[in-house]
Amino acid sequence: MSISVLRTADAWWVVTPAGAARVDTRATTTGQLLADRQAIVAASASSEVVPVESLAPVSPVTAPCRVVAQMTNFASHVRDSGGDPATVPLTFFRKASGSISGPHDDVIRPAHVRLLDYEVEIGLVFGREMPVGSKITSDNLADYITGLVVTNDISARDVQLPKTQFYEAKSYPTFTPVGPVLVLLEGDELKRFTDLRLRLWVNGALRQDMTVADMIYRPLETLRALTGFQRMDAGDLLLTGTPVGTAISAPPKPVEIIGSLLPPAVKWKLFFKSQAKNPKYLRDGDVIEAAISTDDGAIDLGRQRTTVRYR
Repeated sequence: MSISVLRTADAWWVVTPAGAARVDTRATTTGQLLADRQAIVAASASSEVVPVESLAPVSPVTAPCRVVAQMTNFASHVRDSGGDPATVPLTFFRKASGSISGPHDDVIRPAHVRLLDYEVEIGLVFGREMPVGSKITSDNLADYITGLVVTNDISARDVQLPKTQFYEAKSYPTFTPVGPVLVLLEGDELKRFTDLRLRLWVNGALRQDMTVADMIYRPLETLRALTGFQRMDAGDLLLTGTPVGTAISAPPKPVEIIGSLLPPAVKWKLFFKSQAKNPKYLRDGDVIEAAISTDDGAIDLGRQRTTVRYR
């Protein structure tokens, strides 16, 4: 049975049916905590608890760490972007770990950003080092992927698209809300990965709702590709893509064809002028809620709630 770990500013906690039990550990980073498994197990059996709602959770993934993300990894999102899921390559990009924030922290939009978007994603948390060249199999995959978290890959689309600059567009402070809990999987629970459902609401309206069955490249194939060039360590984070429902959408095919004939500066000016009329982009004061779980609740990564603030 999975174990849900919370982190506050001064301690680690395990969520039990009776409340939250403090973990007796000296760990200050996620990697160090995962190495102290005995302390986590002991806390899960403790009867000394406090109400979960009395705690102020921060991100259960500590920075600095590596944050790697997958691009266009849900078939529904690819089709909505005007692409063909059958031809989409397995593609990675990096985010700065300085973008990590807590599950209830404000999302701060930099003053120069106009098109602020959201992407609910499952975060895979590594429990051990994965040196370049590691052999990843279905039998040892769970040794590397120890835990799962809710993440939101906040994106500045007007930075990302014309500059093809994913790193900058997704790395501003508060652009990766994480948590509330780090769910440590036990036994064969990772086999239920495809049953997880990702949902995101803006001001109470459901925007994204899809299971992992829509995912193109799943963890086994992803790690096999990633280990070809990227080392990962305990506590590092891998974001696995988002389903359909983000604010951005592809223009109709005829418009896209005409746009391809225009000079880049003109094309992007027209595109962003049309996107500025799209009410789905995040506005000052918008409340974003993101949740991931299996439909039967057997695996529940919790629900984060963040508020957008314009700088």
